[in-house]
Amino acid sequence: MAIDTDLARIEWEKSLGSASGGPAPSLTCPGGMTSEVTRPTLVEYPAMAGRRGFGRGQPAASGVGEPHQGAVTLREREEREARLAAQAPSVAPGSRPRAVPVSPFAPVVRYLHAISSDGKFHSMYVSNGDEPDAAVPFLPPNANAQGLVVFNDNAYVATVNGCGGVPNGVWALNLKSKKVSQWEASANIVGAGLAVGPDGTLYAAAGSKLAALDPATLKEKAAYTAANREFSSSPVIFEHGEDKDLLAIATSDGRMQLLNPAALGQKPLSETSAFSAAGYATGALAAWQDADGTRWVLAPAGGSAASGAGFASTNGDVKNGAIVAWKVVERGGAPALEAAWASRDMISPLPPIVINDVVFVVASGEFRGNDPKMTAAERVKRSSPAVLYALDAATGKELWSSGNTITSFVHSGGLSGGGSRVYVSTHDGTQYAFGFPIEH
Repeated sequence: MAIDTDLARIEWEKSLGSASGGPAPSLTCPGGMTSEVTRPTLVEYPAMAGRRGFGRGQPAASGVGEPHQGAVTLREREEREARLAAQAPSVAPGSRPRAVPVSPFAPVVRYLHAISSDGKFHSMYVSNGDEPDAAVPFLPPNANAQGLVVFNDNAYVATVNGCGGVPNGVWALNLKSKKVSQWEASANIVGAGLAVGPDGTLYAAAGSKLAALDPATLKEKAAYTAANREFSSSPVIFEHGEDKDLLAIATSDGRMQLLNPAALGQKPLSETSAFSAAGYATGALAAWQDADGTRWVLAPAGGSAASGAGFASTNGDVKNGAIVAWKVVERGGAPALEAAWASRDMISPLPPIVINDVVFVVASGEFRGNDPKMTAAERVKRSSPAVLYALDAATGKELWSSGNTITSFVHSGGLSGGGSRVYVSTHDGTQYAFGFPIEH
């Protein structure tokens, strides 16, 4: 569905079809479309702050061509992208490429991508949901697909829980050749799916193994194995300084590890004390850089806070869960994680997002008991309404909350933000938008 965020009105909706004859739905294999929809993205780091924005260097022009020429075409888009690539600044040896800013006023054909339960990959126009081409076979039917991402004319997704008899692993689809590649994992892919480095390398955590995969072939380039523990989150990759990438990932014993992806097989650069007393599936992490250049790593934690975590700032007793944050500092000439703050108590918090130095997080309210016999209906009954919080990113202090506005819990997915709004989708099928009121 496409929703007008100003008018709260559904603009269009489209059925993508479904697989027939699948197994009965369950908590681990719910069936249907399991991965979020996505838009094509860039993997390069964004352009450095302080560069000039877009202005008009020539007279205004319409997106409509000359008489009998028609509107903007795909050929024109390709020519424009080729010109932008030719204008890209040269990359010095040893440095990393950065994304070339694209004017928001440039006419571009925009796509939305999804995987339906029959395993087909769909490309739709954002404007009306139409598919210019037929859906492409990607996965076997009834797979539990997670973390769909599209870049450089390739689509990638993880499959989990062995649903529909589909092996756990990472799958790739070349959107030009339609060729499908697969990397099979020896255990369940954990977290939100995949992380992508600035060179396109894919990182997937399965059990106690973190693998780096070639984006073209999905062949394993390197791997790191955690000793006597498993991972509980997908990794997050970020730049440190001007010439280094770092990778953070959480483990099942409630610790955070900092790794060098360029030397993935080596021991961690840094490892924190346990930040959670519960065996909690962290899911995904967030990383951001403040105005002073300090890099931060944030994670949702479950259960009561572990003793001796060492956070410099706390915001009350934590019994159900919290957001915890670390700074990346230099210690003995090497990067390390330094415990910074823990938020107020939250019920089953989801991975946060950071916008303008404010951390937004949803306390999902979902009951996450470990009883494998618990039904979905029982889980719904024992869950509580979700709450959206805005936190000071430097201290974790609560700035604002949605209070009792949300009336259901959040089961899957998480937050998204844009246009001065933050969006939350709940289990009862309601879409919420929170933001600053503006005049129209």
